[in-house]
Amino acid sequence: MVTFAGHAYPWDVLGDPGFVDRVGDLGLDSVTVAASYHSARAATPLHPRRQLVDARHAALYRPVRAQAWAGQLLTPGVPTWLDTTDGFGESARVLSDAGIPVNAWIVLTHSTRLGEAHPQVAVRNCFGESYPYALCPSHEAVRQYAATLASEAVHDTPVASVSLEACGQLGLTHLGHHEKTDGAWTPQATRWLSVCCCTGCQAGWRDRGLDPDAVTATLRAAVRAEAVGESAPPSDELATALLANRHAATDRLRGEVLAAVRTAAPTASVTLHANPDPWATGPSVGITDRTAAEVDAILVPAWPTTGESADTVAKAAEHGRPVDAYVTVLPPTRHDAIAGHIRGLVEAGATRFSLYHLGLAPAWRQNWFSELRRPLYDRREHRRRHRKSRQGGSRVRRAVGDGTT
Repeated sequence: MVTFAGHAYPWDVLGDPGFVDRVGDLGLDSVTVAASYHSARAATPLHPRRQLVDARHAALYRPVRAQAWAGQLLTPGVPTWLDTTDGFGESARVLSDAGIPVNAWIVLTHSTRLGEAHPQVAVRNCFGESYPYALCPSHEAVRQYAATLASEAVHDTPVASVSLEACGQLGLTHLGHHEKTDGAWTPQATRWLSVCCCTGCQAGWRDRGLDPDAVTATLRAAVRAEAVGESAPPSDELATALLANRHAATDRLRGEVLAAVRTAAPTASVTLHANPDPWATGPSVGITDRTAAEVDAILVPAWPTTGESADTVAKAAEHGRPVDAYVTVLPPTRHDAIAGHIRGLVEAGATRFSLYHLGLAPAWRQNWFSELRRPLYDRREHRRRHRKSRQGGSRVRRAVGDGTT
């Protein structure tokens, strides 16, 4: 059975009496609401009171309880752009009271506010440049922050499941303010510029017998070579060691976050935003050797309506966990591409779909959410008719064989 969940922000649910009815009309199985989220300037075209929300920095949409955060270096921001400090909790109650299951959408290591305030825990590239939006999981303070954030997100609020985004390291690619970096680097240069070279990661290198100065020099040379159309990548041995170091930090972070979630919400299933490319950074981090055994499902990016998304789903399915395909009706998705896209993802192994986005899409694109399900119904109907046809043929053959009419 294929299931569908729609994504939303707390401000999409609160103050809009029509939101619950739209969810019902779309036939969704659940709603995934942001409990912690990075900064965003979000459209609200269907909300009765507003058209925009300017979430100026990353925030926890639950009360920031002093006793939970005491003694920590990193603490979450408060969403002053809402009338409540418990946007997620109140949204969850509205949906639950209407009989709609709620999934907590928790963004972990993506916070420019914290990276700027504490640059020592931010990801740093081989040129010494900081990525303040990205908190590096090699630091204990970051892991402690992420675990507490996840626990507090679901504290005292019943949820059906938890969806963990940015549960690992972000890299070079980032949709920042007036971003002017598109096309500047090759995929290989992007990979090497996404290798974190902060003090925490360098400590890990030393434990693996690597010289940090030599490593960063090698990475810089690889990036510069790509810029002039040449190739000078790190050796396979060095690349393997660097990836193993990142994955070890990712595993530690995920382990601490999962322990916190399962203590706070023991009945909730856990879905991880992930990517079968082991080098992937960002909201969907690379799957490690331990990932599949520790989570209940893997959510993979599937916004492009091309064969690339189906390939991503197929590779994720090889890990033996249910695969949730993350799809969007927002541009550049075309209406005429939806049916084929959904069929291709199901054939590749997707058994769940996460739909983006119930608050951002205008009414005429909201209708596309219903159409996302149609190819699956058409497919089931085709199978039903095929089975019926085969059964009818079998009865005819048996009747002929018996000499009866």
